[in-house]
Amino acid sequence: MNRCLPATALGFCLLAAGCGNGPPQITPPPGLTSHIQHVVVIFQENRSFDNLFEGFPGADTVTSGSDRGTTVPLAPVLLEQGTDLDHSHIGWWADWDYGAMDGFAHPGAIVAQPPLPSPDFPYAYVPQSETVPYWTLAKNFTLGDRMFQSNTGPSFVAHQYLIAGQAGDADENPVAPKGQRDNIWGCDSPTGTTVALLGPNGTDLPGVFPCFDYRTFADVMDAHDVSWRYYSVAIAHAAYIWSAFDAIQHIRYGADWTTNVITPNTQFFTDIKNGNLAQMTWIMPGFRYSDHANPGVTAEGPDWVADIVNAIAASPFWNSTAILISWDDWGGWYDHVKPPFVDDMGLGFRVPLIVVSPWAKHGYISHQQHEFGSFLRFEEEVFGLPTMGTRDYYSDNLADCFDFTQTPPAYVPIPVQYPPSYFETEKPSDRAPDDD
Repeated sequence: MNRCLPATALGFCLLAAGCGNGPPQITPPPGLTSHIQHVVVIFQENRSFDNLFEGFPGADTVTSGSDRGTTVPLAPVLLEQGTDLDHSHIGWWADWDYGAMDGFAHPGAIVAQPPLPSPDFPYAYVPQSETVPYWTLAKNFTLGDRMFQSNTGPSFVAHQYLIAGQAGDADENPVAPKGQRDNIWGCDSPTGTTVALLGPNGTDLPGVFPCFDYRTFADVMDAHDVSWRYYSVAIAHAAYIWSAFDAIQHIRYGADWTTNVITPNTQFFTDIKNGNLAQMTWIMPGFRYSDHANPGVTAEGPDWVADIVNAIAASPFWNSTAILISWDDWGGWYDHVKPPFVDDMGLGFRVPLIVVSPWAKHGYISHQQHEFGSFLRFEEEVFGLPTMGTRDYYSDNLADCFDFTQTPPAYVPIPVQYPPSYFETEKPSDRAPDDD
């Protein structure tokens, strides 16, 4: 295996001998900086590619999987069904099974109270009828079937990779002391909260308080006068656990927290309607429409995403915007593609990628390898910023997903059942997800 990007105790990737003196020379697609001035990242929860896009024409999916050598047909499961699955770092190693991709029904894979579903429950797919807006966006724009999450583990780490290309060697979700609030991850966590660190061969090392101080992409943008906003729910609500900048001390307790970290997340609809869009935007979901398998989660996630895309398409920013839609981790659901080795933290399993823009290739399936570092690399090239030197360093730049020579077709709004006003008035969930 090529170990040019080993994980280090410093929590970021360093260049090893023989790995070159700079990032791979990946040529930006001609016209990138003249056509794209805004990037919007929409980050949903806990779905593998096979689980969410099984049967998509031209994409690499399967109808069955292997459970320790036994063939198991993938069974339909509702998007809103409430049984959570193990998607911890340790659970990832069990699912992966040293590349056999047959351990998804490992003991403890189903995080639920009795009566338990079938032991093979993780071998499942969401019917297309449950995710029509996602399939419509994927058919009309670009769908990536070789998008891998950057880490081999759960949400806390994945969200750090999205904003920083690293996670300070954290490999699990934070755990609060018994009886303390467990829907806060980061510098606001209760005293005694810890997040485990990466150990060898699928193990965890003793944890640390989940408040780090490494450099993020927001810091790079601040240094180069690139505007940004991060939309998430407020601290009182369950989905606050996915507010990644809460785990970055200098941002949580600095000026950026009050100017660029925006709550509630639905403020985005007001901002875009008022002609206010930052150059770089991240949008996190509320718990109920996150796509996370858990009691209380609905099937509203596809409409939430479509509402955001429709709002941007109806704004003056449409022609200059690239929208990158992905899911933070596999959620414990089966996927058949063995992930490539990049470093001691990843890559993790496949998650869906949808690239939406007038300049995205239309009706295209990207079979090239992408990860969350690809988002950072793309953003760096759009805004003319230097590499962070973390996972972005060796990631691709999504160039195959765009064609700036085309004449874009007119945007056709995605039909939805739940308009933005529904999400703006929906009461946020205070129930903490069992996001193991």
